[in-house]
Amino acid sequence: MTWEQIIENVDFTLTDLSVMTIAFALLLSFVLSLFIFIIYRTSYKGVMYSKTFNLTLIAMTMITASIILAISSNIILSLGMVGALSIVRFRAPIKDPIDLAYLFWAVGTGIICGAGLWMLALISTVVIGIILFVFAKISTVKMPFLLVISYQTEEANDQVFEVIESEVSGYHLKSKSLSGDNYELTVEIRDKKKTASIVNKIGKIEHVNSVAMLGYDGDFAV
Repeated sequence: MTWEQIIENVDFTLTDLSVMTIAFALLLSFVLSLFIFIIYRTSYKGVMYSKTFNLTLIAMTMITASIILAISSNIILSLGMVGALSIVRFRAPIKDPIDLAYLFWAVGTGIICGAGLWMLALISTVVIGIILFVFAKISTVKMPFLLVISYQTEEANDQVFEVIESEVSGYHLKSKSLSGDNYELTVEIRDKKKTASIVNKIGKIEHVNSVAMLGYDGDFAV
């Protein structure tokens, strides 16, 4: 059988997609994407929250659902859309791996809604959302703080460590460097209650140029 004969035997008409089916799929995809939007907003722990990225999750869910509805309606149309979408390239940088998970979650939810698996879409979205929210709020370890100090003399070095040892029970020396006449010291501490007093006391030491406290949980935050 030739390709011409195969194409002639294919039914190019769309399958019966009622207006109610389309409306319900898009409505459900919107509601679930709104749930994803809320989970991302409330559990975000990065440096700068991007509302644009979060709105993209809603758009991607609904667009994906629309595409799946179109693909499921006609086999020839599905082949054409696969070919057309394969040439699309997305080059937006993903700074946080969790953002990639949210993008995949949004696309997956749209696919399930478009495929008509309503209950699977609802249950999977709710379960995934609860898991992400709970683990984002639970801190398994205390967030470390990095104390960065710039000073000029060895006497100042001794006084800095005297303050640190008197304020916290434990610390870790991360790095110590010398540039010209200036020393730079980086110390890790985990006692949140003492961070303010340490900065104030070290800042008053003679020959200390600067002192900064940074919180670190995967991203630096002053």
